[in-house]
Amino acid sequence: MAEAVYTQIADDLRAQIAAGGLRPGDDVPTEAELAERWHTSRGPIRNALAALRGEGLIETSRGRPARVVARKANQAVDVSVPFTRWARDLGVSPGAQTQELSLRRAGDMAAALEVDPGDTIVSVVRLRLLDGRPTMLERLHYTEVAGRPLFDVDLDQVSITEHLASVGHPIVTLQHVIDAVAADDQDASLLQVPRGTPILRLTRTSRDADGRIFEASEDRYLSEVVRFTVAASGISTDGHYMRAVGG
Repeated sequence: MAEAVYTQIADDLRAQIAAGGLRPGDDVPTEAELAERWHTSRGPIRNALAALRGEGLIETSRGRPARVVARKANQAVDVSVPFTRWARDLGVSPGAQTQELSLRRAGDMAAALEVDPGDTIVSVVRLRLLDGRPTMLERLHYTEVAGRPLFDVDLDQVSITEHLASVGHPIVTLQHVIDAVAADDQDASLLQVPRGTPILRLTRTSRDADGRIFEASEDRYLSEVVRFTVAASGISTDGHYMRAVGG
């Protein structure tokens, strides 16, 4: 019976949030108010609030009522989904504002692309938007042969991943590394946050069918807009969930 009550409470609050009756920044009714409204104890109330918190709909803190937060877009990192297609699957409009498209020497990107420092590479800096809101800053680097086709299209209008795949450079295997960094001057300016704001960084290395690296990139996401999700098939045979990073 308690489980049915907490489910009903969670469904009711979820519906209010979806309908706009409770908007981002609004306080959720207190535990005491909800308990009186639903004629129940605080146990089911806390379970309902925990469910909504797990869905990213509310946040809780000691000493104040739960508060509605802006819904975050989930970005799966165990698969490769172009930003444009991912945004449309979410039901929002993707946007792009290209800041830089250049040919340059590999320099400090040489090791990541497995080329010589003096080799020419193609670099792109592009701001990505969801429904017009700055969401992610891409810093993309390609080997010259893979990146050259980018000069033939309007990068504000195409998915780079899909375009490169269409001209013979599909991603066959990739590696993602996720961490958090402080926003630098360029991040702060384009993502419209104070310098030093924590943002999520997704570093990507993409390989072709022959196992050669052709892309080494960094995507920097606003953590207040996007959260990463990972699907797992089960526990590894040695019982570990994560791999330690060597010092």
